[in-house]
Amino acid sequence: MPRVAPGLLETAIGVFIEGFCFTRSFTHPYSPTKIGPIHVLRDGPRKTKAPPRRDEWVAAQTAPATVDQLARKHSPGRFCLSIITGDNSPNAEVCAAYKALHYRLGASEALMVHPLTRIPRVSSPATIRRVLTPTDADRLAKAAGQCQILPEHLHRDAPLRQYLAEIDGEIVGWVRSICCAHGNWCSNLFVLPQHRRQRVGSALLAHLLRDDRAHGAKLAVLTASHAGAKLYPTLGYRQIGTLLLFTPQRQKAMEASTPAFIEMS
Repeated sequence: MPRVAPGLLETAIGVFIEGFCFTRSFTHPYSPTKIGPIHVLRDGPRKTKAPPRRDEWVAAQTAPATVDQLARKHSPGRFCLSIITGDNSPNAEVCAAYKALHYRLGASEALMVHPLTRIPRVSSPATIRRVLTPTDADRLAKAAGQCQILPEHLHRDAPLRQYLAEIDGEIVGWVRSICCAHGNWCSNLFVLPQHRRQRVGSALLAHLLRDDRAHGAKLAVLTASHAGAKLYPTLGYRQIGTLLLFTPQRQKAMEASTPAFIEMS
């Protein structure tokens, strides 16, 4: 595994936390704080009796016993652990340590970064453009089955930039970029199954990365599934770590199979 520059993993984790909280705040404020050495992402105060979403505890280089003790003590309801290591695959010792503390591994994601220096040109049958009108926002929400961009983000200097891919007037894919303090977070890449293997996803990402650079970003960060981890290196991304999602065994197995942090496809 190539050496990771000092501080790069920490910077990428910061972008992940900020970008993830931004998108989770679409419906209700979701904010990071710290308890001891661990970042805790959770709902802000609610005026209604709606149950809070689960807490996400994000830790790196912290002893599993410490993470477990703090999470169980300070999470009044449901919670999960997002443990980030500097490995390119799930660390067997880390997984065994959390299993011994009665957690199950729900998923693992590659933590990847792009330096925004060399960005390849991608040829695709899709037309890629940024969403800047209510009409496009509504069309995209209908295609995706849920809102992808809020009205306050429909201007060129917004912290969220949403893109869509079209073929013959049909929306076939989408992705968005979140501007964070120390880089940009790439979120929610998706291409309709019938339009995959046509470089639509690659074209979306290349367009997004060029805009990231044009807007002054020096680093792009994302988490990738096993399939995505094969695609992103072709565009210049490099894996610098692995994110492991653990849930307490007392929580429903369904929660372990549908981790909230996974946004890439």
